[in-house]
Amino acid sequence: MRKLYLFIFLALIVANTSQAQTRTTRIGYIDMEYILENVSDYKEAKAQLELKAQKWKQEIEAKKIEINKLKESLTTEKALLTKELIDERETEIKFQETEMLDYQQKQFGADGNLMRQKAALAKPIQDQVFTAVQDIAEAKNYDFIFDRSSDLTMLFSNKRFDISDQVIRILNRTEKREQLTKKQLKEQEAKENLENAIDENPAMKDRQKVLDDRKAAREKLIQDRKAEQEAKKKEYEDRRKAILEEREAKKNGTVSEPAKTEATKIDNTSKPAATTEQKATTTEPVTPADNKAEERQKLYEQRKKELEERKKKILEEREAAKKAKEAQTQKTNTTNN
Repeated sequence: MRKLYLFIFLALIVANTSQAQTRTTRIGYIDMEYILENVSDYKEAKAQLELKAQKWKQEIEAKKIEINKLKESLTTEKALLTKELIDERETEIKFQETEMLDYQQKQFGADGNLMRQKAALAKPIQDQVFTAVQDIAEAKNYDFIFDRSSDLTMLFSNKRFDISDQVIRILNRTEKREQLTKKQLKEQEAKENLENAIDENPAMKDRQKVLDDRKAAREKLIQDRKAEQEAKKKEYEDRRKAILEEREAKKNGTVSEPAKTEATKIDNTSKPAATTEQKATTTEPVTPADNKAEERQKLYEQRKKELEERKKKILEEREAAKKAKEAQTQKTNTTNN
């Protein structure tokens, strides 16, 4: 029985060893500098640190200018000074130069404030990156993951082994999850699953890119159509407003020549075309409001014409009656004579 157990145990060891030998080794790498530059918290803190470093540089430059002025003054007045005064001034200049160099080393040296604050700034992000790398390695069975920006020399690296973008997505997800509702969280998880599937399958990545391009083209087409509709609507509103203003001005008797000219242009553009060719080139639809406006305009013109004809007829009748009366009076005077 012991021999049987021993045989089964040895068989399992051999099977596991052969399986480990036949399995392909998975290797990936990250670029820590690239990741840090794409994390919003690090970029904001780095910008503040750069402002502080700029202030330090300005202080150093001001100190250099002051030292140069002291040197020029000493050169100019050296012939008038005693040896003791010259030595005193040279000592002062040397002291200020030493003080300026010490301050420069303190801020920008290898172990200066700038380097220490950069390291302190990057450490929390680096800890998050290491955690994300471990999660990716465990989930996707990576055997080795290197840092391209470290002291490790990588003479060549294929882009498809770069998981830096995956790490950035994990960091951004962690930051966004704290502000998401349950519904948004489910949508985010679905999106993460799709991104993970795309990372695993390059063919799916190309297919997803095609789908994204098509979606972007559709959205652009919808936006263009919407903009075109808005432009037509605005043009119609402007034309309608101009017609109403002209009608109101005519009613009040305050129509000016420019307004009449503009209104005539608007009426001409709003009237339907007379020929087949003009109808073919007309793109604006005739609305019920336009038809009613034209009918009211025609009725107004017709009434105006009828009033003018009636007035003319009355004047003619009066003129005829006047002439008849004058003729009758002349006839009566002739008879009396």
